[in-house]
Amino acid sequence: MEGNRPSQSAVEESVTQRDVAPRVQLGGADLLRVIAVFAVLYSHISFYLIDDVGGGWWVIDVVTAVLIGGAGLNLHLSFVGVSMFMLLTGLLITRSAMRQSRRDFMVARLARLIPTLWFAVALAIILVRLGLNGMFSGQPGITNGEAVLSFFLGGFFLRPEVAVLGVTWTLVVQIVFYLYCISMRGTLRTTPIAVPLLGAALCALVIAYNLYLPQPYTVPFLTKVAGVLPTLFLGQIIYLGWAKLVTWRWVVVGVIAQVEVIRLSIDVHTFWMGDTYLWTLVVVTSTVLLLARYDGPITRLPVVRWIGTRSYAIYLIHTLVLYRIYATVEPHLGPSAAVLAFLAGTAALSEIMYRWIELPAARRISATYARLRSESAA
Repeated sequence: MEGNRPSQSAVEESVTQRDVAPRVQLGGADLLRVIAVFAVLYSHISFYLIDDVGGGWWVIDVVTAVLIGGAGLNLHLSFVGVSMFMLLTGLLITRSAMRQSRRDFMVARLARLIPTLWFAVALAIILVRLGLNGMFSGQPGITNGEAVLSFFLGGFFLRPEVAVLGVTWTLVVQIVFYLYCISMRGTLRTTPIAVPLLGAALCALVIAYNLYLPQPYTVPFLTKVAGVLPTLFLGQIIYLGWAKLVTWRWVVVGVIAQVEVIRLSIDVHTFWMGDTYLWTLVVVTSTVLLLARYDGPITRLPVVRWIGTRSYAIYLIHTLVLYRIYATVEPHLGPSAAVLAFLAGTAALSEIMYRWIELPAARRISATYARLRSESAA
């Protein structure tokens, strides 16, 4: 039995990890993912029906009256779901970045992100080549070189941008956040508040760089990345405050720094929403603060768990089927039936992606990585 006990060094390391990155119970994470998923789905449905089709739907009328006209949120609830996902990323990922080695952290993240991303991008390219879907950036088609770049999110850095799957731009922001956190891992463990503060300063520099330098030397997409990163840093600050790794005074300073970068982004027209963008972010942040640590009957509902675990697949796949399904069903059964058909199709494809791609690929990659680590250590 002695051989089964952890070594003294392992025990000390475990204690140290808990001290450096205390666990914060986030029972409401899946509930927040559900809200974010429905906000994203609604946003794209609303954009499509109002701006592209020129039609309407009674749900849009209700949401416009209550949440947009009444609560003052962004038109189409634009960025509501995205900002909630970003806040959750900063809130959930920071502890992992502090506890895990740099290599372990990136392998774990990319094992879940990349296989499903590549499947969705490949499907998007096929649909464009078959003429069933159009490009999200307006080009009539996609070249072989642009297709290869799309698997690595490189199309967003071209001029003009090439987007075969528009929603994947948010993954660029997340990956930049991952890389920044692991590059600052030592500081994150010793002086954690310095990480979001320096991050805010770097974001402001990127925005200023693209604003004042001549066009040939700028990367316009990086302004969007720099404008959204403060949302992840807000999530990071929430974790640091809840974990009692920083005092409330530094929490206030960190929040102010992120807000100022967001204000700068609004001033340079990074986001089309204007003044409502900052207010929307205040509402979203308040919702996260209220629900992230909630653990009640709603959070344990099977449907909440299902949507929460499939949220990434839903996010990637929904725009690929929305327009074709709606255009096929709506003339015969009306907008409500068309939206329900779209939701059913998205749910079915998301289940396939989650069960047959996301989970198996992540397990295989993690197992292979663990085996290689063991062989290397031996």
